[in-house]
Amino acid sequence: MTGDLAARQAALVAALVAGAEVPEGFDLRLVGVARTALLRKRAGEVARHWPLLAAGLGSRWPQVFLDWAAGRPTGGGLRDGWDLARTLRDQGALPSLGADELAVREATTRYDGTGTPRPRRWPALVRVGGAVAVQVAGRVRLLRPARDN
Repeated sequence: MTGDLAARQAALVAALVAGAEVPEGFDLRLVGVARTALLRKRAGEVARHWPLLAAGLGSRWPQVFLDWAAGRPTGGGLRDGWDLARTLRDQGALPSLGADELAVREATTRYDGTGTPRPRRWPALVRVGGAVAVQVAGRVRLLRPARDN
């Protein structure tokens, strides 16, 4: 593979999955259609890892995810969902089901936003919105679910 071809392929991939500019010579409309299709596929993958978050957003799920993910390369379904849930929490827009799911995840797993999520070894008490989850000896319990206001 020549360096020029490799560079053009890398630029196309960046345009499709990371929101980069469409390289010269490619149809803007077709690349946009492909980009949207890949984002929708990615939304489905995240929803499989974060079903309560997706359910809590209901019919808004696809658009909320597409708006958040546009221009961001994927970290995988688990990490993308985690990052989205944290973003929504910080914006005060996390639905109660998403708060419950995030609280349980935060209680059972350490994730710094960049590395691979790792199981917690020590007890943890986590509050997310109105949700409170506790993990002791590898068992997690949602003590208080979040409530919709």
